[in-house]
Amino acid sequence: MFMLAGRMVGHSFLHGGPCLSGLSPAVVHVLLGGSPETATVTPEDCPDLDIRETIKLLEGNSSLSEKDKQRVQELVLAWDLPPLTENNRRWLFEKLLIHAVIGRVMRQIKQLRRGLKETPMWTLMTERPDTVDLLFPKEGAGNFSPEVLLQRVTWPSQDSDDDDDDCSVDTKCRISGYLRQFISNATQMELTNLVKFWTGWELLPRSLSVQVIEGRYPTASTCFETLRLPGHYKDYASFKQDLLACVCTSHTGFGLV
Repeated sequence: MFMLAGRMVGHSFLHGGPCLSGLSPAVVHVLLGGSPETATVTPEDCPDLDIRETIKLLEGNSSLSEKDKQRVQELVLAWDLPPLTENNRRWLFEKLLIHAVIGRVMRQIKQLRRGLKETPMWTLMTERPDTVDLLFPKEGAGNFSPEVLLQRVTWPSQDSDDDDDDCSVDTKCRISGYLRQFISNATQMELTNLVKFWTGWELLPRSLSVQVIEGRYPTASTCFETLRLPGHYKDYASFKQDLLACVCTSHTGFGLV
């Protein structure tokens, strides 16, 4: 399945489709032939939040409670590593981190590499390393202006012949205007949170969709990159308040996946 995923990633890029965003830089480093020992790994690269918090207990020199020591001991025993002692704390932190981020998925990385090698993208990446960031965009690379975001939005259709559409043209225009105003005046952080709530990631896709629906709060279908906005708002202030509250949930949702 990961070999198939590698083919899909390569062909998607070649045919103008979405790229694979969100891979840890350490995983990308090993995927392209680098050694796990030379990869730069941070606790934030660990996707399992429980394991991440356990490993972070070893960071620094603060004393551990008996409960924290037990958590660490259970993890090192499960991964066949030596028990925690006063002398191996830093070494154990690095070993656990590398295994959590890279060691546990080495087979999947190799299969993904095999799939990529079956597409022209592998030759391109090996001969032009500067193209790697295009295929595997990094978090934080998505700084964009309100104007760019607005250009990529597909606004609600004003065709009133749709039997499944319960919102009037006036409602669609009003809510669309509120969203335009929000995007035009939003800070960079607010725009980033909006896109992350909208798509599941903070990188701007080629197109974004908006629907005006019957509902209480704004929601998003991230797989279809569609933002669904309730049509009951009668003023911009209440619309902005609810939208800001909703987009801030991206910090504990898809933004961590």
